[in-house]
Amino acid sequence: MSEPNGTIHNSNGHAAVADSRERVLQRIRADSRFVLATHENMDGDALGSLVAMQGLLIALGKDAPMFIAPSELPLPHEYRFFVLEHMIQVAPADIAQRTVVFLDCGNIDRNSAEVLRDGAHLLNIDHHHDNTRFGTINHVVPSASSTAEIVWGLMGELGVEPTPAVAEALYVGLITDTGRFMYENTGPGAHQMAAALIAAGVDVQGVYRRLFEEMPFAKLTLFARALSQVCRHDDGELTLAWLSADDFQAAGAEASYSEGIVDILRAVQGTKVAGLVRELIDSDRRGEHKVSLRATDDDVDVSLIARAQGGGGHRRAAGFSTTLELEELIAFLRREVAAQLHPAPAHA
Repeated sequence: MSEPNGTIHNSNGHAAVADSRERVLQRIRADSRFVLATHENMDGDALGSLVAMQGLLIALGKDAPMFIAPSELPLPHEYRFFVLEHMIQVAPADIAQRTVVFLDCGNIDRNSAEVLRDGAHLLNIDHHHDNTRFGTINHVVPSASSTAEIVWGLMGELGVEPTPAVAEALYVGLITDTGRFMYENTGPGAHQMAAALIAAGVDVQGVYRRLFEEMPFAKLTLFARALSQVCRHDDGELTLAWLSADDFQAAGAEASYSEGIVDILRAVQGTKVAGLVRELIDSDRRGEHKVSLRATDDDVDVSLIARAQGGGGHRRAAGFSTTLELEELIAFLRREVAAQLHPAPAHA
């Protein structure tokens, strides 16, 4: 349920969620110095909730720089229209006196933002069901469509109206994490939030064009290379493509240009799990692979597969990094998918 001021009420009725929300609101009201962070390899929800939370805190007169590690820049092509104000790239000297707000960050231990864990308070605001609850306050709302939706709800509770930039950031977080309102996490609250943001002045066509239509030719070239290397296993239940560092070099493509390939694979008829395996192109990480997984329905929970390799995510969208050789990795994925789709019968 959504009220005109943007307050979103969780329908799950969990007292723990209501309690954690109140504790987060208390810290926001009481504290004056913050630092904000999100997960590595930032996506639309990570950036959108980061920018929006900074806007919220600044509107309340707070000191709230955002932390982005040097390795995270430049941003992926489709997100470079974001204006990153008050950005820092090292932990502030007074970190022990600041409240650190982690947004959309399921696990701090595999994250460049780990350098901020010595804050006076750690506010962990997220919607991933497998969040490791690393904060001193963990406001984790798995029923939310996105972390942006949670931030939007906090804004309503605090009576803060979004600026045009904040409204756009929230809209980006919402539409990217719901797959343009097509994923299973899209509920009534997501559409109500979108309507309110559009009423606040979001240019829907402009956002859509910047995110999904202004594709660099090198990205199209990379897509072509990936789609020429698709393989299907186990009667098509597992559909995979892979990209080597040489593929990126030949296409003249940045690492972020692979975003979106796995969603094409998921659309292939008969697929239960789609995966993109890409070699990391950093010179010190050659031979390591990033694996993005997507499930077409609830028959397979890909977050379980990702967690087995130290990653995580959502039931239908997850990922991990690995040093497994390609053949060994494919065997692992086939085994894990089959274990969920075709479990062995229990013996008496």
